[in-house]
Amino acid sequence: MPELPEVETVRDGLARHVVGRTVETARILNPRAVRRDVKGGPGFEAALAGRPVKTAERRGKYLWFVLDDDEALLAHLGMSGQLLVGDAERPLSSHVRARFTFADGGPDLRFTDQRTFGHLMTASLTVAPDGREVPGPIAHIAPDPLEEAFNPDLFSGRLRRKRTGIKRALLDQSLISGIGNIYADEALWRAGLHWARPTETLRPSEVIRVLEAVTGVLSEALRAGGTSFDALYVNVNGESGYFERSLNAYGRAGEPCGRCGSLIRRDAFMNRSSYCCPGCQPRPRNAHF
Repeated sequence: MPELPEVETVRDGLARHVVGRTVETARILNPRAVRRDVKGGPGFEAALAGRPVKTAERRGKYLWFVLDDDEALLAHLGMSGQLLVGDAERPLSSHVRARFTFADGGPDLRFTDQRTFGHLMTASLTVAPDGREVPGPIAHIAPDPLEEAFNPDLFSGRLRRKRTGIKRALLDQSLISGIGNIYADEALWRAGLHWARPTETLRPSEVIRVLEAVTGVLSEALRAGGTSFDALYVNVNGESGYFERSLNAYGRAGEPCGRCGSLIRRDAFMNRSSYCCPGCQPRPRNAHF
């Protein structure tokens, strides 16, 4: 699933290619794309026609366009969703779920989603607990570590009260948003902490180390355009990110750790995988699995 760097890369492209334009038509090609919108496909199409796109925003893994009348077009890419800008005359692929044309007659915007886990919906803007105006359905999502609204002290206190494993906590989008399996493993490798380390045992200095590692890996991945293991994640121009070349732990089971030489280990974790170095990320006592 695209995480913060991938979603921010898409948001940046949308800001450059879509913001400031007016939607002429919205066409839903697969009703699953708007399954969470109470208006359904025809209502969604009618609601978008003629609406100006004012800004492109992001919180964690969610994207939205701010429209007029305090409303937003909210998007979640799911496992394989893509928002692609291009020549309006190019052929429609079988995975295009929604298409938007614009009043200026320029490039269109297409929502493609091979696995159809992503979705689009319109929603009213509301004020989240941290004071930022966001679409109502994601008001519970916490600020991400690259946001100005992110409060390290508040995060630290809540983290140490969680009584869970550190990786589970980093994946909790109500605690800190934007982090998924890849960047949690990479940040914990950088911080030298095992993924099952109990949060209640973390010292303040270790929480600072985790936050610095999280911010560092997300920022570096963002500069690289994100991580692309296959064609399912691309930016709005269809280009892949290249942070995969910089991964130290994720997906490297059986390879030597770049820090200590021990072989990277893969463990089962929440129906997924977790990667760590047994040498410099020692398994803790009383771990939370």
